[in-house]
Amino acid sequence: MFKVLIAVVFIGILISLAAGAGFLIKDQSRSTRLLTSLKARVFLTTLLVLLLVYGFTQGQLGT
Repeated sequence: MFKVLIAVVFIGILISLAAGAGFLIKDQSRSTRLLTSLKARVFLTTLLVLLLVYGFTQGQLGT
């Protein structure tokens, strides 16, 4: 179950990255959707790192 959570967070990062690229190409300079996408990606990346650290320290992720 823990590995599935890590995979879901990683897929969320990829979706946010693709959305940000689309916003960069399509939006005008006044739009804040690109910044919102970046904030979501930073949050998800931080969450992924924390999940990985937790998984390795608790022994749920093998070496």
